[in-house]
Amino acid sequence: MFTGTIIYALINSVILTLIAIGFNLTFGISGVANFAYGAFYILSAYSTWIMMHSFHLPYFVSVMISIILTMALGALMYQLVLKRVRGQAISEVIATFGIGLAILELFRYLGFVGFEYNLPPFIDSSYMILGTYVDMQRILIVVLGVIIVVLLWLFTHNTSLGLAFRGIAQDERTALTFGIDSDKIATLAVALGAGFAAIAASIIIPLGSIFPSEGYDVLIKALAVCIIGGLGSTGGVIVASFLIGFAERFTDSYIGSHWTMIVSLAAILIVLVVKPSGLFGKQKELEERI
Repeated sequence: MFTGTIIYALINSVILTLIAIGFNLTFGISGVANFAYGAFYILSAYSTWIMMHSFHLPYFVSVMISIILTMALGALMYQLVLKRVRGQAISEVIATFGIGLAILELFRYLGFVGFEYNLPPFIDSSYMILGTYVDMQRILIVVLGVIIVVLLWLFTHNTSLGLAFRGIAQDERTALTFGIDSDKIATLAVALGAGFAAIAASIIIPLGSIFPSEGYDVLIKALAVCIIGGLGSTGGVIVASFLIGFAERFTDSYIGSHWTMIVSLAAILIVLVVKPSGLFGKQKELEERI
């Protein structure tokens, strides 16, 4: 049981990383806290389901189209709404949360509720790992999580666009003097964050079903990880994901599943009291921002 708990705690930690990394990327670069993040996660899942069942497109093609559409919606949200209120934190939160609320409740109003709304696993099989059965979908989650983190690091350190992202994240005013378009970079950051939410949904949703309420849970988990790790810190997101992931799994195994959400909320409270900026919340240091 202990070995199984460790294995599933590791998987849970990678899931939390995938859920939070897009929210963290958007905030770290643009400074925008996208509270429509959970709605984008659910929107991409429903988009995939609709394209598969209404337009009869192949699964992989449906996933790719939903990711592109979600990114486009993120860019559109910035251009039409966030561009006008950027820098006003309260207005950003209200605007993005309102958009997210409208998306999620629209799906509920249209009747997209029920266990029939689900996505199939990419590979329907399981393997024995150290005496514990683990399905291939969860193995793919771990593999994809590692690949995304590595590719994100390579992108931000070895491409001109990635370096522009880091420049805006480090010092926006200085970056502007070098001809970097702040609004263009912020638009791309919000779009990429929405894209990461869609990628996470495509690989995580097959473990269960699609429900509008899951959007709120995803937003809470993303906030918990980012607040504990430090908003804008990718390293902090990874560390916080593992701390929360292991804490939740051990709580579920040895205390009770109904205590898992309390673990995350208690961790947020403790961190805010002890270190309000988060464990790695050194936002002015370049490597901590991206």
